[in-house]
Amino acid sequence: MNRVTPLGASRKGGEGEGCILPLSPGKMKAESKEVLPNGKGLSVQQESPPAAMSRNGYFFEESGYLKCDTDDAKEEGAGEELFDGVNSTIVSGDSIRFFVNVNLEGTPSATAESEGAGCVLLHTSRKYLKLKNFEEEVRAQRDLDGFLARASIILDETATSLDDVLREMLKHFAEDPENMEPSCNFEKIMNTLFTDSGTPREGNGTPDVSESTGMNRQTCPSHLKFHLLSDTIQGVTATVTGVQYQQSWLCIICTIKSLQRRHVCISRLERPQNWGENSCEVRFVILVLAPPKMKSTKTATEVGRTFATMFSDITFRQKLLETKTEEEFKEALVHQRHLLTVANQRPSGKSDGHKSHGNKPLKLHDFLNIGKGISDDIARRFPVYALDFTDGIIGNNKAIGKYITTMIFLYFACLLPSIAFGSLNDENTRGAIDVRKTIFGQCIGGLLYALFSGQPLVVLLTTAPLALYINVIRGICDDYNLDFSAFYAWIGLWNSFFLVIYSLFNFSLLMKLFKRSTEEIIALFISITFVLDAIKGIIKVFKKYYHHGHTGDSYSGKTRADAIPGLGINTTFLMNSSVSENQTCPHDGHYGRETAVLSLMLMLGTLWLGHTLYQFKKSPYLHARVREILSDCALPISVLTFSVVGSYIFKEIEMSKFNYNASDSLFVLAPVQSLSIGSVMSAMGLGFLLSMLFFIEQNIVASLTNAPENRLVKGTAYHWDLLLVALINTGLSVFGLPWIHAAFPHSPMHVRALAYVEERVESGHIYETIVSVKETRLTSLMANFLVGLSLLLLPFPLQWIPKPVLFGLFLYIALTSIDGNQLFERVALLLKEQTAYPPTHYIRRVPQRKIHYFTGLQVLQLLILCGFGMSPLPYMKMIFPLIMIGMIPIRYNLLPRIIEAKYLDAMDAEY
Repeated sequence: MNRVTPLGASRKGGEGEGCILPLSPGKMKAESKEVLPNGKGLSVQQESPPAAMSRNGYFFEESGYLKCDTDDAKEEGAGEELFDGVNSTIVSGDSIRFFVNVNLEGTPSATAESEGAGCVLLHTSRKYLKLKNFEEEVRAQRDLDGFLARASIILDETATSLDDVLREMLKHFAEDPENMEPSCNFEKIMNTLFTDSGTPREGNGTPDVSESTGMNRQTCPSHLKFHLLSDTIQGVTATVTGVQYQQSWLCIICTIKSLQRRHVCISRLERPQNWGENSCEVRFVILVLAPPKMKSTKTATEVGRTFATMFSDITFRQKLLETKTEEEFKEALVHQRHLLTVANQRPSGKSDGHKSHGNKPLKLHDFLNIGKGISDDIARRFPVYALDFTDGIIGNNKAIGKYITTMIFLYFACLLPSIAFGSLNDENTRGAIDVRKTIFGQCIGGLLYALFSGQPLVVLLTTAPLALYINVIRGICDDYNLDFSAFYAWIGLWNSFFLVIYSLFNFSLLMKLFKRSTEEIIALFISITFVLDAIKGIIKVFKKYYHHGHTGDSYSGKTRADAIPGLGINTTFLMNSSVSENQTCPHDGHYGRETAVLSLMLMLGTLWLGHTLYQFKKSPYLHARVREILSDCALPISVLTFSVVGSYIFKEIEMSKFNYNASDSLFVLAPVQSLSIGSVMSAMGLGFLLSMLFFIEQNIVASLTNAPENRLVKGTAYHWDLLLVALINTGLSVFGLPWIHAAFPHSPMHVRALAYVEERVESGHIYETIVSVKETRLTSLMANFLVGLSLLLLPFPLQWIPKPVLFGLFLYIALTSIDGNQLFERVALLLKEQTAYPPTHYIRRVPQRKIHYFTGLQVLQLLILCGFGMSPLPYMKMIFPLIMIGMIPIRYNLLPRIIEAKYLDAMDAEY
């Protein structure tokens, strides 16, 4: 039988992995491809050829196509590549069997006697590799440019054996002054190319061993070694009858430690050579050598993939056969590169048809079609509304366990920020909005959104920017003697009014202008503010307890003076300096430096335990299901553990706790009629700025939740959800409850908790890919219901949660939220050596310098955003939503003047 290899497969004999286009573990000198009935072999079953290979001989890869050799015999007729295509048999419809054959010629008895002495084990690995896209992958162009700059080409090589051909190619390297490698042993390289590398040979060399069978035709001595190529690349085409090999060319790749740079040599043989099955008519040999310490896009495999893609075109090979000089050979290479680049450009407009339709230019008519977005959202989501309650509960694919762990995680993720921001609002509003109202508002708003939203995986919370607005409103009311409850209600009502206008006139379509890079700037900005909040909080603890002890400055007399300057955009809501006079430590407890040190330990301990458990699913310990449960429950486990440590194990050390003042009633209507017309109009201005914050946050978080890599299938509902958020906040404003909107990173974390993921390894880097997500309303419903029941736990035991544990909670949220943030990954590239660069799509498609330019410009925008959002001036913080909108013209008008549009689009791509 024949050995077959799928297109793009790499094949390795011995250790290691191979690479691109079909790669054969060994090329043979045998004169016949026939396998005798008594042949011994090892059968390895592998996957079928990729679906991208069509039966008509064309290979479609993303936006390009390349002609392969199904019709070689028709096209070449009288040409020298008449036997370029040889059919191999597919044994099974779903898989391909690979055979390592030992062809013995002799008597049956001799075969039996030598079976034990001559049998060895051969490890064969194959891997599919895509044809290189010359239009998108920048290394394709640069690999050829590097080869042309110091071309090593041998025309009409007369050697007939593969060993002699390779020796001539290595000799050509050695004699070329531009390719000199002072510390390189070319005989050692020659040995490394084969599977018997490192095995001592007897006599003057191995007997006449076939690279295919590995057997001497005349003898079978016990010292015989298999002499097979270790790592090769070969093109194949899937046909109706089987797999057809491209017989006329062979790419050999090898990694050599002693090399200092990459080398490529192309040898055109004078006559076709039969080097065994699947290599019966070899006319071209491509040898690629590279050092091991190389960037992922510069490895021997990637360079080999470049030249293998070019040689997979039969027309190109015919042109190379007709060239007479090296210059003509080079010109043919350049011309083929041009053809491949153009070929990849032609179908690009069709391959992403759904994207081009989604990114069509916005027109005025799109915004004047009142209510169309809302009606489309309802029509899209209502048919699957019932499935939001039954998926994972009824049917075969039950996910009750995942729902329970996600519900527990979401409960703590909603409750603890409500406590933190409720405590901050209590201090800023002097009890007008306290922890109890914050928890109640979270419960009511969360339940309504979970029941009626179009995207129930989005999580609504009161956030730090909202706490900032509430603090500024309190200050304005104090300055102008306004009733806080009435003024707060009017601002909320105006905010809801503008949100209704935005939803009716389909303003969410404007979010198409926010590219992925802009969304990630805002997401990383939010993560940074979480970190700064925790750091500023623990610094205040040290200032109060470590440097001043209990004799430190009282906070009660300067609450208003420090409230505004000390706030970040995610303001410092957890500060021990906020403990009022009646909260100071009792005289029978220890307080001072030990309180500060324990606070630091609790914060870092919560972060460490939470992140360790979050990553525990990647460890080899315990059962896979147990690891998944521990990972999903990382947040509640860490918070509960260190709450016990701080409040019980070290109970003699007094820790500060959040304020709790039981309010008379949760349903007190604001006296909206008490304000003058002028005050109502001034509230409209603040309400408009607040609506800009709601609009951007709600839509960007929804966009990050619905990112293509999350593989959500039930559709989006941006317009309807924005209208629903407006209606929810109308009620919250009237009753003096804190506002809520979509929260980052809680919403993407909710998706991740409900996702089924699988890991893949590429070039030594481990990637997690979401396979599917259980899109349900049940987790959010139950979590917010439990948040409402938590009102019964006030003041105890909820007050047993120390503030430093909440600091650690926000550090944990910030750390886990940067997973998958490409901006953070590209900033990290600046600290890595090139060999550690991951093989991401932008590394392949964009020059390294352009990547760093783009990253630097993003960081600059991030710093500007932080400058406004974290400014000590409160009124400047209120306009930071306008800064977010200002990033749109920067992305569309300024950046294309610095970086080519095709590179910007590649780095903004969703994959």
